[in-house]
Amino acid sequence: MIKALIFDFDGTIIDTETAWYTAMREAYDTHGVELTLQQYSACIGTSLHSFNPYEYLMTDLGLPIDREEFRAGVHRRHSQLMELETMRPGIRHYLDSARAAGLRIGLASSSSLEWVEKHLELLGIRDYFECIRTSDDVAKVKPDPELYNQVLACFGIGPDEAVAIEDSPNGARAAAAAGIGCVVIPNAITSFLEFDMPRRQIESLELLEFGTVMDRSCFKNCDVQV
Repeated sequence: MIKALIFDFDGTIIDTETAWYTAMREAYDTHGVELTLQQYSACIGTSLHSFNPYEYLMTDLGLPIDREEFRAGVHRRHSQLMELETMRPGIRHYLDSARAAGLRIGLASSSSLEWVEKHLELLGIRDYFECIRTSDDVAKVKPDPELYNQVLACFGIGPDEAVAIEDSPNGARAAAAAGIGCVVIPNAITSFLEFDMPRRQIESLELLEFGTVMDRSCFKNCDVQV
């Protein structure tokens, strides 16, 4: 029996990731360097340890760039782009449906608590989430399962009693490693990435009945797009 929904944040609830990639790609362009999606994908849904786009131009390419000025410019552009973004389709319906069904609602994010809570408040949905775990709470972020394991422990439930909602390969890998059935709703950026783990994949939650997700059997032998 499903007792909880656990949401990722960035790219899943609101598409912050496309804005980050666009802002970063434009910043690279000003220095005559192409930032490919394949290269940038190494830091989507996880930490910047595998690839740090803020440092790469300086540390790997040796360009004479002011780090703080570069970072500030990317953040300003990201903020401009985010003014055009709204909550992704189907998210509010799933939150309302989960609440009406008496499910626990959690959030597992590789971002900081400050970042996540700021945007949840702006979207007006902070009160839906009973348990939030972020990079502030764990030694390792996704694709490590620690974030999901902590939310499960917070709720006192097993992995077979939860469903994860994700958008990126690293997030889906974390859910799979925790033993949680995962619905993947890729965004404009992550739709081009390779998902190599079992999941239920669909373009939007609007296209997947809430009741279907509540049936654990829909994740058995599941590596399909629907």
